[in-house]
Amino acid sequence: MSDTLEVKLLGKDYRVACKPAEREALLAAVAFLDGKLKEAGDKTRSSGEGLAVMVALNLAHEFLAAKNAPADLAAALESESIQRRIDFIEAKLDESLAQHEQLF
Repeated sequence: MSDTLEVKLLGKDYRVACKPAEREALLAAVAFLDGKLKEAGDKTRSSGEGLAVMVALNLAHEFLAAKNAPADLAAALESESIQRRIDFIEAKLDESLAQHEQLF
């Protein structure tokens, strides 16, 4: 069951359907979005639909970058892990060759 929640963005009231269990998360999202709208509006002196579209585009870009970051981070960590193993194997080979040269 959803309730209706009154929220305010840039001083304008909106009614939003919201489950009671999601109320706090929605209010946090409203506060976040309102802050982003005010920040962008102050910087660009834009308002209305153009401001909303610009902020939505920026948030979508940030979201997708954050969504892809774990894969990029995992790949980087894997690469570092592989490089450490290669370095370890090279060190062992160098050590083994040095011992072998001492025998002859």
